[in-house]
Order: sequence, then C-alpha cells, then structure tokens
Amino acid sequence: MEIKIENLYKSFGEQVVLNKLNLAIKNINSLVIIGPSGGGKSTLLKILAGLEVSDSGEIEINGERIPKEEKELHEYRKGIGVVFQAFNLFPHLTALKNITLPLEKVHKMSIKDANKRAEILLKRFELYEHKEKYPHQLSGGQQQRVAIVRAMALKPRFLLLDEPTSALDPALTKEILEVIKELRKEKKDMILVTHEMGFARGVADYIIFVSGGKIVEMGPPGTVFENPKTVELCKFLGG
Repeated sequence: MEIKIENLYKSFGEQVVLNKLNLAIKNINSLVIIGPSGGGKSTLLKILAGLEVSDSGEIEINGERIPKEEKELHEYRKGIGVVFQAFNLFPHLTALKNITLPLEKVHKMSIKDANKRAEILLKRFELYEHKEKYPHQLSGGQQQRVAIVRAMALKPRFLLLDEPTSALDPALTKEILEVIKELRKEKKDMILVTHEMGFARGVADYIIFVSGGKIVEMGPPGTVFENPKTVELCKFLGG
C-alpha cells in the first residue's frame, strides 16, 4: 500500500482537528494510527473512508486520489471496507443477511451470488454455523467478525478499522487480533485506529502517532514503542 497525504486540513467551526497533516509511505500492508482522544486520528480515518471531506489538502492511496464531490465519493466508498467499533450490524437481520444486503443493494449482485460469496467467508472465519443467528444471539467477538466478513465480502481495495476491539473484553480482543493477523499474513491492505498498544504492536507494519492534528512521530512498531523521540509520545505511552 502507498499513501500520500499533503497539507490535510480539517476544522469543525473554530476547532482545528487536522492541521496541514502530511504523510508519504509505501510498501506496507497495515498502517495503525494511534494518539490521544481529540488528536485527530478518528477524523483522519473518516476522511480516508470518504465519510468526511477535508477543508483542504489532497490524499492518494495506491495512486487513487480521494475525491471531494459527493457523486464521486459515493463510488469511492463502494470500494472501501469499513469496520466500526460498535459493529453497526442491522439488529433485525441475520448474520448472513447483514453480509449479503450491501452486495445485493449497492453492488447489484444476485441473491445466489451474494449468498455464495458470504458463505465462503463465513466458513473461513468460523461463523458458518451462526449464519442464521441475529446479532443479539452472537457474542461481541462473533459480531465483530461478522462486521469484518461484511467488509471483506465487498472485495475492497483496502480495509479501514475504527477501534475494532474497543467494545470487547480481553479474550474477545485476542480473537479479533488473530483475525486481523490472518488478513495481514495475506497482505490485505488495512488502516486501523486503536487505543490499545498491544493490539497496535501486534498488527502494524507501520505506525503514525497523531496528536494536535499533526503526525508527531512515525515508524515501524519497534521504533515507535521502544525508542520514542518526543515528550508527547513518551507521555502517551506512559513513560
């Protein structure tokens, strides 16, 4: 994956959230964004997902510029898989239907083809026996795996994961970590936001520390966690 961000700026009223943020990295599969609450990481992820539009600046991912007009953004979002911290499953639909509905309605697949694609992924992620269950009948880890399968079923160019373990206890966090590690082994391009440093270390090829609307430090996990260079990162890591 190659990401190029130039002078990205975003404010909400008088509050500046991203302040001319810049990034240029290549040849990675998993980018993890860490940082304090209110530092800009979630807004950055939403812009990468096409769910927010920057005030100024440009972003290219794998050579494709993220558009700013709604019509183009609608098409862009079709090729992105997003996994939210709160699962965002439809409570009145089964696990299978949660996965197939976007394929049928947005990507215009037939019910037969959508079911086939979903069932292959449900088997792969050890969810097939739960396909007719509703979200309230699934554990938190199972719900998050269904959300990951739903995103994967779109055959996205890359995955965006926003705090994918924040609603889970430690045992279920480990379950989701293993799923994401499996995707990493397959060299699936991913961008994740997390506040859990063990999780970040376990899945990242590269880490950026976002604070005050800027990237304060960046590098491979070993460098960022074992040799922080700024007071901000030291404090964030508890050092």
